[in-house]
Amino acid sequence: MIAKQTQAAWIVIVSALGLSACAPVSPWQRGTLAKSSMAIEPTPMQTMLSEHTHNSREAASANSSASGGGCGCY
Repeated sequence: MIAKQTQAAWIVIVSALGLSACAPVSPWQRGTLAKSSMAIEPTPMQTMLSEHTHNSREAASANSSASGGGCGCY
């Protein structure tokens, strides 16, 4: 009985904290938020190339499915 009440209290607390983080965005602020520098990944192509290069060099590791020697050579 007490465990259910504690669980319900935690759900209410977490929900209240999550909802308090929301804020309205004014129309003139949306232009700033739409800039590429505000993106989670501002340069996706460069990141993909870097990851491909890294995976090619680290192919000898057990968790990688990439092909290559894995020697780390340039």
